[in-house]
Amino acid sequence: MDLGLKGRVAMVAAASKGIGKACALALAQEGCRVSICSRDSKTLMKTAEEINAHGETMCLVADVSSPQSLKNWYQATVENFGQVDILVTNTGGPPVSRFLQLSDEQWLAGVESTLMNVVRLSRLVIPGMQQRKWGRIIHLTSLVAKQPIDELTISSTLRAGLSGLTKTMANQLGPDGITVNAVLMGQILTDRQNAIADVRVKERGVSYEQYFEQLAAEIPLRRLGEPREVGEVVAFLASERASYLTGVSLQVDGGLIRGTM
Repeated sequence: MDLGLKGRVAMVAAASKGIGKACALALAQEGCRVSICSRDSKTLMKTAEEINAHGETMCLVADVSSPQSLKNWYQATVENFGQVDILVTNTGGPPVSRFLQLSDEQWLAGVESTLMNVVRLSRLVIPGMQQRKWGRIIHLTSLVAKQPIDELTISSTLRAGLSGLTKTMANQLGPDGITVNAVLMGQILTDRQNAIADVRVKERGVSYEQYFEQLAAEIPLRRLGEPREVGEVVAFLASERASYLTGVSLQVDGGLIRGTM
């Protein structure tokens, strides 16, 4: 299937590894010119070289919690590739902690890194999308938006808010031909998954092997997901084929979320 993305300009945040990298690769393979950022310059350059094997790319070291870093990345993307057609927001998760273990500083840092980067990046790209009457904004978020997890207190709070933001943005930007969707990821094999495992194996007194076996057993498909499987969904949401899909918080979780809504 031709997704109709050849020549489109895409920005993918926090894309040096994991799910962000998988999204950037999927978009490059569909013919997008892809701009990526990360705080880790060494890993970022290596990833950019890998993406270059599939399509045109550029990268810039940027901290998604810094407004100036985001502005610099956006401006560099426009200077190199032109106006942005596709934005994929993404960030590492807040601390893995329960409510009473969290300080005000950790809450505020979580808001900056998990919520405000989405707000700021969206504000940068929307005016150009409105002028051209075409755009795709995709927020990478988590199953905790619908099914909170005790150890992910900040994330569970803010991801639910991102689902609300996704819907309100879709309502307001639809008349301009811009779709806005969120991807609620389940248990995907990433560094974040390992960080959560570090906490839980200690709490539960089990081995890593036992923990991941138990985790997989809770998923109807009986396995954890791969970053590639998220990236391919994101490429579809960014495509011409998804032109009538907006305001959706799409679960990519192997059936893990139990609710029907």
